[in-house]
Amino acid sequence: MIQKDKWAWAWVPVLYFTQGLPYVMVVTVSVIMYKKLGVSNADIGLYTSWLYLPWVIKPLWSPLLDLKSTKRNWFLGMQLLISLAFLGVGLSLPTNIFFTTSLACFWMAAFASATNDIASDGYYMIGLTQEKQSFFVGLRSTFYKLANVTGQGLLVIMAGFLENKFGDNTRAWSYTMIAAALLMFLLTLSNFFVTPKFESSEAIVTDKPAGFLEVFTSFFKKSGMGIALAFILFFRLGESQLVKMASPFLLDSPEVGGLGYSTAEVGTIYGTVGVIMLTVGGILGGILISRDGLKRWMLPMVLSLNIPNVFYAFLALTKTTSLFAVVTTVVLEQFGYGFAIAGFMVYLIYLAEGVSKTSHYAIATGFMALGMMLPGLISGFVQEWLGYGGFFIWVVIAAVPSLILLKYISYPADYGKKGASTNE
Repeated sequence: MIQKDKWAWAWVPVLYFTQGLPYVMVVTVSVIMYKKLGVSNADIGLYTSWLYLPWVIKPLWSPLLDLKSTKRNWFLGMQLLISLAFLGVGLSLPTNIFFTTSLACFWMAAFASATNDIASDGYYMIGLTQEKQSFFVGLRSTFYKLANVTGQGLLVIMAGFLENKFGDNTRAWSYTMIAAALLMFLLTLSNFFVTPKFESSEAIVTDKPAGFLEVFTSFFKKSGMGIALAFILFFRLGESQLVKMASPFLLDSPEVGGLGYSTAEVGTIYGTVGVIMLTVGGILGGILISRDGLKRWMLPMVLSLNIPNVFYAFLALTKTTSLFAVVTTVVLEQFGYGFAIAGFMVYLIYLAEGVSKTSHYAIATGFMALGMMLPGLISGFVQEWLGYGGFFIWVVIAAVPSLILLKYISYPADYGKKGASTNE
């Protein structure tokens, strides 16, 4: 029998770094890339937000991962497919139909990434006890976000360096996407070697749904699910719009309300202090929940996600290009995101408790993705309509629904606390 929690310090960081990289490449780095290749903000917001769709509808095929093969086989296969999709993006950029072909490759990466998420999250829940799930959620969220910073930071820095070297944005981004494909392939190999074969033990694999429809109906029949789903949809309402327009805001010229930073500067800001503060926020969130339980920290976590939006509004309204002001804003944003998402993911794990937890978690995160996709679809149009100043003011206001709904969601106060009673 293979014991739960085995080698967790080795495989949790690698697995969730691999989960985070394709997500940031598809939904965030694609925004920067298309901006530098001359695509309009409206088209960027519209077409890249549709790339969220696979994460929204992934519950439709999540039971398949419970019924066929092992979750380890699924995530290894999907990670290999993602590396091929990124290679396709890199090779397609020098063509005359780069927008269509690269979007097609991003779509393939998005579907593979959403499936990889289902398998990785299922593996996490069957391979760890509830206590360890709560303890490691901060570490997992940190490495997930570190992958985001690697994409939005280091790979963007690389693209900026190549832009200056070649004087050709297309060539620079082609090489950058090929490098991302190679990195994804190396991560796939790492996961192959560090992830134990938990599912070889029938004592651990208990998450098998009796029927496809039963998976969905049992999730929505859980007590208080209506309020819970509303909270999930509105939790990231502000961030879902900010994440689409933050990079264009930093990159656009002052004449159109932007700050005029270069590609390399944007990557450097996110790839230095952003990494440090994200790490601190994510790990701290997991430790505090493990110590005190989820209830005590949920409100501070929601606030930490949304307060940094005020600083973006300040930058836009004052039109300051001060490096100190920009870095401070990014510091608060990255720390706040890392701190907040630790609590949010523990809450989603709570909602997934019971039979078919892998599929139920996929449904919960599917609604989370829907909450990111729908506002993101209109973010570019809203920004062009209101300007950057008005747009970021609206993003600040968008925090209100989640703060109201927080009062009505229910969960055990000590959920996730070390030594608390569990259902396992």
